[in-house]
Amino acid sequence: MTRSADNEGVQAAAPIAITQPAEHRKSWFSPAVYLAVSLTVLTPCFWQKRIQAGDLSSHVYNAWLAGLIGQGKASGLILVPQTCNVLFDLMLRGLMRAFGPGPAQRIAVSTAVLVFFWGAFALVWALSRRSAREPPWSWTPCIAMLAYGWVFHMGLFNFYLSLGLTFWVLALALRRGRGRMLAAILLVPAYVAHPVPVVWGIGVLVYLRIARAIAPRYRPVLAGACLAALAASGLLMKALFQARWDSGPKLAFTGADQVWVYGARYLPLALALLLIWIFWFQAVLARRGTRRTILDVRLHLAILNAAGILLLPSVIVLPASGQAESLLIGRMSLAGAVLYCALAATARQRRWLSAGMAAVGAVFFIFVYQDAAALNRIEDRMEQALAHLPPGQRVVSALMDTDLREFALLHVIDRACVGRCFSYANYEPSVGQFRVRAVRPNGIVIANFRDSWAMQAGGYVVKPRDLPLYRVDLCGPAPQQLCAAPVAAGITLQCRWLHVTPDLWKQ
Repeated sequence: MTRSADNEGVQAAAPIAITQPAEHRKSWFSPAVYLAVSLTVLTPCFWQKRIQAGDLSSHVYNAWLAGLIGQGKASGLILVPQTCNVLFDLMLRGLMRAFGPGPAQRIAVSTAVLVFFWGAFALVWALSRRSAREPPWSWTPCIAMLAYGWVFHMGLFNFYLSLGLTFWVLALALRRGRGRMLAAILLVPAYVAHPVPVVWGIGVLVYLRIARAIAPRYRPVLAGACLAALAASGLLMKALFQARWDSGPKLAFTGADQVWVYGARYLPLALALLLIWIFWFQAVLARRGTRRTILDVRLHLAILNAAGILLLPSVIVLPASGQAESLLIGRMSLAGAVLYCALAATARQRRWLSAGMAAVGAVFFIFVYQDAAALNRIEDRMEQALAHLPPGQRVVSALMDTDLREFALLHVIDRACVGRCFSYANYEPSVGQFRVRAVRPNGIVIANFRDSWAMQAGGYVVKPRDLPLYRVDLCGPAPQQLCAAPVAAGITLQCRWLHVTPDLWKQ
């Protein structure tokens, strides 16, 4: 093998110059093409009455609370200036002032989706070394699934937005010209959204720079040193914090777990996507050969991302609040999935694999539509139950569905309370990580995170200071019927299981 061929994996990370003739680029850079793709990608943000995305309800509710605090109508709560983990909340609050809660969440989420989707698309394009007239259009179904994957449906929008911006930073940094200056500028809003993707992105850039500076045969040594550093970092975190390694989904280190968003029926889709990725990787091996693939920095980045998920703690208990903060499993697998797409996109297009990926994507979005419709029906019933209460009451809900991968029902009551009641178990003010914070016991939200969690998961004993307090619970002869009723001091709040799917798919 010649040195030039051996060095191709490094050049994959080198700055990319677009030198194709303008006539070849014209059709691919047509605004109509990107507009059509963007509108298609945004369809799930508008196809239901509300966007169902877990923590989104809490973001909306706390943006509303921020408005009450600004008006002096929320005694015991304050707004704290923050430099990170706040960009999406600031967007949402500003949009709510202008348009109200409903349009604000659609605009904010749509913006985040477009930033993430096109950022991932740009990074796959840049890392795969495709020419200007060969955008990775065949990978759009996969990127679209990742855009609406587990991180989206958990509602981790500050992290999600930051990761999308970081993808843009990496894609621009890999190109010559003024893109690098823009990349540096984009690091600022990315950090304001969430610091973890920014640290990850800087690590990727540093690795690429070192890999380009050394001889190709030493790149496995560099990768090994990084693996050792990850292992050492994990041990250090264990020594400094109360940390643990949860097993999590077995597919997490591959990134295919992002397709598993709700119930078990998504698991075959995740396995099918993983199988398609394996065939794509075989195509990469067939085209580049084993040695060149092993020396490819794109493969190293994907492996290191997977290793980070396995070697670093999945959960760290924060001393200030006692909250278990998940840093990696489920979150960074999303970044790993995009890195793998960039590696696989270096192979020549296989139509049957592209068709298979599109088929998996079609089934995925059918499932997402059904589940979002079912969750909207639950929220409709939640709003109907709360409509019978006097304005400004404190309410709690402990509805769970064990058939779902995520706690899809945990924050439904938050959004349902906007403008009409107070979600007393709302967790954000008690953890000390968000703008809205509880500085003392108050009549709006519980000030202790452990009590907040016990109210939502069951086990909290109602105290006289909590009254008057209403609980939304299952009631009546009809399945999944919800009612709001007052609770007395001394009552222990219990978790109630409400199976959203498949019971509500067809109602």
